[in-house]
Amino acid sequence: MNQSTYNTLKSFIWGIANDCLVDVYDVGDYRKIILPMFVIRRFDAVLEPKHDDVMKAKERFIKGGVTELDAALMTVAEQAFVNKSEFTLTALKSRTNQQQLKKDFIDYLDGFSQNVQDIINKFHIRNEIDRLSEQDRLGLLIEKFVDPRINLSNRQVLNEDGSVKIEALDNHTMGTLFEEVIRMFNEETNVTDAGRHFTPRDIVELIADLAFIPVQDKIQSTTYRIYDGACGTGGMLTVGEQHIKNLAKEQGKKVSIHLYGQENADETYAIARADMLVKGEGKEADQVRFGSTISDDKFAKEEFDFMLSNPPFGTPWKTDLKAWGIDKKDEISDSRFIINYDDNPEYSLLPDIGDPQMLFLANNISKMKTTTDLGSRIIEVHNGSSLFTGKAGSGPSNLRRYIFEQDLCEAIVAIPENMFYNTGIGTYLWVLTNKKEEKRKGKVQLIDATGMKTPLRKNLGDKNCEMTEEIRNQVMALYLAFDKADPEYSKVFSNEEFGYYQVEVNRPLRLKVSIDKSALLNFKEIGKDEELYTFLSSKFPNVDCLNYNEFISKLEKDIKTAGLKWTKKRQDSIRKFFTETDEQAEPVIDKNGEIEPDNNLKDTEQIPLLYDGGITGFFENEIKPYVGDAWINADSAIIGYELSFTKYFYKPVQLRDAADIIADIRAIEQSTDGLLASIIGGEV
Repeated sequence: MNQSTYNTLKSFIWGIANDCLVDVYDVGDYRKIILPMFVIRRFDAVLEPKHDDVMKAKERFIKGGVTELDAALMTVAEQAFVNKSEFTLTALKSRTNQQQLKKDFIDYLDGFSQNVQDIINKFHIRNEIDRLSEQDRLGLLIEKFVDPRINLSNRQVLNEDGSVKIEALDNHTMGTLFEEVIRMFNEETNVTDAGRHFTPRDIVELIADLAFIPVQDKIQSTTYRIYDGACGTGGMLTVGEQHIKNLAKEQGKKVSIHLYGQENADETYAIARADMLVKGEGKEADQVRFGSTISDDKFAKEEFDFMLSNPPFGTPWKTDLKAWGIDKKDEISDSRFIINYDDNPEYSLLPDIGDPQMLFLANNISKMKTTTDLGSRIIEVHNGSSLFTGKAGSGPSNLRRYIFEQDLCEAIVAIPENMFYNTGIGTYLWVLTNKKEEKRKGKVQLIDATGMKTPLRKNLGDKNCEMTEEIRNQVMALYLAFDKADPEYSKVFSNEEFGYYQVEVNRPLRLKVSIDKSALLNFKEIGKDEELYTFLSSKFPNVDCLNYNEFISKLEKDIKTAGLKWTKKRQDSIRKFFTETDEQAEPVIDKNGEIEPDNNLKDTEQIPLLYDGGITGFFENEIKPYVGDAWINADSAIIGYELSFTKYFYKPVQLRDAADIIADIRAIEQSTDGLLASIIGGEV
C-alpha cells in the first residue's frame, strides 16, 4: 500500500471519531468506540466475499445436525474466524429504525465465532450500544465504516475497466495501521495510559535487533517460540516474528514461528488478539491469553526460545497477593520466584510490593530452554531501579546475583531519556542468554547509548526523541564488536565486578559505671528493687568505674556474701540505671568471653568481590588504620549485586576557563554602567 493511501486511512478513521462521537463522548473516550468498530469492520470486510456461502453452508450444517458450527463455517469462510449471523455491516447500513438497527447489530455481534467474541467482550462495546442508539450515532458509525471511499478489506477495489481503484489492505499493513491508530488516540487523548501498554516502534525494533541479530548465523530451519508475558497490544511479538523470518531468509533458512503472550488489561488484550486475527494468524491469537502473568501464569512450565518484554514498573502488585489468596509476600511459594539456590531452598527473588518488573524477569528466566544449542534469549525493558535497588539478601539483589553468578547476563544497554510516551526517566535493556558464545562467557557488556538519539519534530507525550535505524545500527555495531568496541560507549567487565560482600562492622561496647545520689534516687523511684537499692546505697554510694566487667564481678561477689540473690534482672538494672558509654572505658566482655559490640556504633560495609585480599584485605587496608578497635563479624557476610552506569560512564562537566568568566563579568559591568544613575536620577 502506498503512503498516500495509508495516510488517507489514518486520517479518515480519526475523522470518524470527530464526526460521530462529538458531544456524545469525551475525546478521551473516543477509543472505546473507534477501536472495537475498526476491528469489527476489518473482520466484516474480510468475511464479506464468502458471506453468502457461509449462510448456505450454515443452513446445510444445521439440517445435517452439525453442532460445532464455528469450526465448520471457518473452513467455508477460509478464515480463522467467522460470523454466523445473516447480517453484514453493509446490510445494516440501510436500517432507518434505530430500535431495529440496535437489535440487528446485537444479533450481528452475537454471530461472530467464539474467538472474536472474546475480543468483543474485552472491548466492552456492548455496554455502549444503548448510548449510541439513543443518540442516533450507531447508524452513522456503521455508515462511516462501510464508506466506499476507504477499503479495510484484504482485496482490491476495482474500477469498471478492471484497474485498481483502491488498494487492498494486506494483513501486515493492517497491523501497522492498527498500531498507528492506537498511537494517534494515545497522543491526542490519554498519554499516561498510552505508555502503559505501548512501546514506541523504534525501541521495539532495537529489542528485536538485540534478540535476533547476535544469533542470526545460528538460526536453523526449525520452529521457534517467541513469548511476551506483558504483551500489551502484541507489537513486540509481531515485530519479533518479522525480524527472525527476515534474518532466516537471508541465511537461506525456513523457520516456523509460534507467538505466545499474556496481558491483564481488557482493552489491550483485545487489541493483541484482534491484531493476530486480522493478520491471519488465528492459531497464534489463541496463544494470547488473559490474566496476570505474576499470579496466573498461563504458560506454566513451558519454555521459549525468545522472550521480549516491556513489563510495567512502579505499579503495586498487591492484587496478585489477593489472587494467590495470601496476605503477605513472604507467603508466596511460586517456584518462579522462590528457588533452591546457594544451599537455601527458599532463596527469594521477590521485589518490593510496589514494583513488579523484576518478577517478569524472574518469570522469563524460569522459562529458558536448556536442551537446545541456541538456548533462550531474553530482552527486557527496565527502569534504573532494577540495577541497584535492594540491599544484599533482598529479592532484587538475589535475582541480580543469580543472573550474574549463572552467567546469564550478556549485556545491558542504557537508552536515552524521554523515549517513552508516559515517562521521561532513563531506561535499560537487559539482554540475557543461557548460551553465551565463548568470548562472552563470564563477562558482561555495558553500552551507554543515552546520547544516541534524534529529536522529534513534535513531542509525543514525554517522548521527544527517537532511535532511528541508523542509530540502532550503531548500537548493534557496538554490541557485536564486544571487547573491541569504543570504550567511550561500550565497556566489558567480569561478572564479579558487580558483586560485593555486605558485612557488619562492630566496635566494642565500652561502659563506665557511675553511681551517685541522683542515679540512686532514679533507681529507687522506677527500679522496683528496694533490696538492691538499699544494698547499693550502703555499699556503693559513689562509684565511677571504667571497667564494667570488673565492677559487676565485685558486685556479684559482695551481694552473695551479704546473703542476697544475684539475678540477670539485677544485672540488667545495673546496666540500665548506672552505666553510660565512654570511649575511655574498657570493652565489655559477654558471658562467652567475647567482646560485646556496641549496637549504636554498628555499621555495614560493602566490600567488592574483586577487592585484593577479600574481606580480610579490605579490613586491614580500609578499616583498621582508622578504627583500631573495630572488627568484622564474619558470620554476617552476605553477597549482593548491583551496578551503576554513572560509575562507569561518568563524564564530568568541563569547567569554563577563568579568563572567559572574567571577560563575561566585565562585559556585564560595562553594559550596566550608568544604569543605577538613570534609575535614581543622578550621578553615583
